[in-house]
Amino acid sequence: MKKNYIVGLIFVAITLSSCDVLTQIPKVNLKENLNTVLQPAAPTLSNEEVISGLKEALNVGIKNASSLTSITDGFLKNEAIRLPFPPDAIKVKEKALNLGLTNQVDKFETTLNRAAEEATKEALPIFIDAIKNMSVQDGFAILKGGEGAATKFLKDQTTAALHTAFLPKVKEATAKVKLTEYWNPILTKYNTAASLTGGEKINPDLDAFITQKAIEGLFHMIAIEENKIRVDPLARVSDLLAKVFGSLNK
Repeated sequence: MKKNYIVGLIFVAITLSSCDVLTQIPKVNLKENLNTVLQPAAPTLSNEEVISGLKEALNVGIKNASSLTSITDGFLKNEAIRLPFPPDAIKVKEKALNLGLTNQVDKFETTLNRAAEEATKEALPIFIDAIKNMSVQDGFAILKGGEGAATKFLKDQTTAALHTAFLPKVKEATAKVKLTEYWNPILTKYNTAASLTGGEKINPDLDAFITQKAIEGLFHMIAIEENKIRVDPLARVSDLLAKVFGSLNK
């Protein structure tokens, strides 16, 4: 009987010791480990893939933006980029409205936007040249630069060339849409009144104003297209775009 008692004590001691050992074993989260095993590794991107992907994204963006801005009403019916009455001639607008020239003011603003729509037709080859010259360093900086990084690259590379190309086209466009036919009566009325009251006559550079606003509007639309590709998988219209920009979500 005594022997059985001793054996029982030994069994209890061994059991308690085993429990202590088990409590010291770290708990394993099976769900986390399964997720780790099943989670696909982020794709390895080569320099060539990054550059090719960025060039493709920019090509998609500039073609979409150019097609949206260079059509009739591309500027006029888009409140985000619609050209307003020139700010430095806003007094002219106010005076014209007071004189009952509302129709002329509306036609004038319409023709401003028509000129911008004509000018942006010249942008595509300028952008394409800039994209061709993208370096590996440019590519990785754009990829990791966040929203608007590609648009900023294009701005830095093309603004001067766009201005040079747009200005003569704007001048042609303003003549084509007969901008001065709507502007001159407004300006004449204002300057006549200014002469009588001792006010300052105004004659802003409309071509420069339209050129600048057309460039700003075009880049605004390019940024929208770029950011779609960055955040929306459905906007990544090729396997390469999906791989390159999908790497940002890993």
